[in-house]
Amino acid sequence: MSTGLELSDDQEALRRAVRALCESFPQSYWRELDAQRAYPEKFVAALTEAGYLAALIPAEYGGAGLGLADASLILEEINRAGGNAAACHAQMYIMGTLLRHGNEEQKRRYLPSIASGDVRLQAFGVTEPTAGSDTTKITTSAVRQGDRYVVNGQKCWTSRMQHSDLMLLLARTSPPSSERKQKTFGLSTFLVDLRTAAPGAVDVRPIRTMMNHETNEVFIRDLEVPAENLIGEEGQGFRYILDGMNAERILIAAECIGDGRFFIERSTKYAKERVVFGRRIGQNQGVQFPIARAHAALEAADLMRRQAAALFDAGKPCGAEANIAKLLASEASWQAANAAMDAHGGFGFAEEYDIERKFRETRLYITAPIANNLVLSYIGEHVLGLPRSF
Repeated sequence: MSTGLELSDDQEALRRAVRALCESFPQSYWRELDAQRAYPEKFVAALTEAGYLAALIPAEYGGAGLGLADASLILEEINRAGGNAAACHAQMYIMGTLLRHGNEEQKRRYLPSIASGDVRLQAFGVTEPTAGSDTTKITTSAVRQGDRYVVNGQKCWTSRMQHSDLMLLLARTSPPSSERKQKTFGLSTFLVDLRTAAPGAVDVRPIRTMMNHETNEVFIRDLEVPAENLIGEEGQGFRYILDGMNAERILIAAECIGDGRFFIERSTKYAKERVVFGRRIGQNQGVQFPIARAHAALEAADLMRRQAAALFDAGKPCGAEANIAKLLASEASWQAANAAMDAHGGFGFAEEYDIERKFRETRLYITAPIANNLVLSYIGEHVLGLPRSF
């Protein structure tokens, strides 16, 4: 009897196909990249050629025309296989702002090339050092001068900048309003072609982090952006950015679930095989129970991810579900990471077991792309109707 929760035959086939692709990139591939802090060019090229990074682009623009539920399976399988989808996931969903709010000429000009992989749109210039998560306080300015805007400012945590041809940029086109209800007005969204930027207009400085995550500070000086590259209406950019965040939350949740499954599968296998004091360590409750509890948390998070994706694909409101999915999945993957590290003991710290690498990678999602405390604040205020917490 069907429960309505099963994956379709097409989704199962998609899982198998992504898994087969990932199997051609063994753990040693990711381990070597991590040691060298190198970008997975070959892997990203293989995903692109297979069409997976164009999953959410409609067929009329050269994409696969899949739903978010399908796209989330792709990213989940990458992380479940021991890879790191963060290296390229933005190519899949950043274009959503262009797709939903760009004009037809812009979509015809850019989306087919993004779908084919001839053009990479992976850089998202939003966060600034002095604003942090308070996006309404950004100061990067875009001043209209005739048929172009001149941009000056600074961004940070702009990932994949050095592996992107285009950047989606949020900048201020008018001063902030003193009225609280209008604090989001004056921010505009631009599609910046980094290939045509004048020398010195965009200075990229890598930020070294605890995992192999190509992220940067970006200094922008008198960058000229054609007025035709403004997305939607001037001053409404914050709304356009928010519009894409539910998709981002759901896809990040999928990556976390993939990480969690990686840890559960690895730690379960190890606990069955590893013998200490004459018995398999999986017989010990101190090893078995944390793995079992992490598995339970992961299954619950997966259900919320699937519910959020189904609502998104149906065009229904899903802000609460998307945020809760990200919260639960990131916490579940971190719980699974700790269980795997404890089960492996000292070997968990050894590079060759890949636990420590994935342990570092999955910790990011409690903090980014939005900190879980901010998710809790959203749930408290917008779901439960509690007073604003900050």
